[in-house]
Amino acid sequence: MAEHEPSARPFMDLRVPEYAYMFGFLQADGHLSQQSRDRGRLTVEINARDIEILHEFQRLTPYNSTISGRTRSTNFAESSITAVWSMWSLEARTTINQLGLPYGRKSKKITPPRVEFSRRDYLRGLVDADGSIGYTGQQLPFISLTTASTAVGIYFCRYARMLMGAERLIKRNARDGIYNINYDKEQAARLAADLYYPGCLSLERKQTKADSLAAWVRPADMKVSPKRRWRLWEDEILLGCDNPASAAETLGRTIQSCNLRLWRLRTGQVPMPSSN
Repeated sequence: MAEHEPSARPFMDLRVPEYAYMFGFLQADGHLSQQSRDRGRLTVEINARDIEILHEFQRLTPYNSTISGRTRSTNFAESSITAVWSMWSLEARTTINQLGLPYGRKSKKITPPRVEFSRRDYLRGLVDADGSIGYTGQQLPFISLTTASTAVGIYFCRYARMLMGAERLIKRNARDGIYNINYDKEQAARLAADLYYPGCLSLERKQTKADSLAAWVRPADMKVSPKRRWRLWEDEILLGCDNPASAAETLGRTIQSCNLRLWRLRTGQVPMPSSN
């Protein structure tokens, strides 16, 4: 990973790609704690294999900080070796907090910054911290983001729609209340190429996967499913059903497709059947 030296701009100026990336990463994997008399700290704990990104954060931060190792037991392994970046500066913590990283539990509270920021670098930070990128068991490329924040989930989908016209209607998982937003095939390749551009700050292992995804070409024998247009009678059935799940079964469509169509009908993005 090439070193990314601090910009001449102020600390955490989110117009700077490195700081926008860093802030997205902090929102997903960082933790702000506070105590009495303005004491507190910012910590990021990640797998030790990714320790280099913490060194990058340290270089980008004009305040004293430390990087330490930790070994602990987890639900997934007898022991896990992690790297922890810690910073205590009140000035730095205040800046980061004001940009949108809350103290304490934050997963549902975070939102995209309300100041000007580098969008794709911010999103790449989120994906590096709380997303996945690679190939499915069928060797199909995918890129995904897992988040508990409605605002972040909507923003990620909106960015993808503006980039490549990909439509998504997010919905929390019933099991854990988390949004799992996934793109595959050509959409994954396009999104990976945009977010993980050459020379950007990122986790090296995910950059390598993104480079592979960006070069993916659909095999000649893999058919492209034709887009199925909605008919007037389908809209009428959808509006008359108790829920999108029952409509999906009746119409032979996916629940996601029915959810999205119902949302468009109710928000006026497409005309109601009676208006046709």
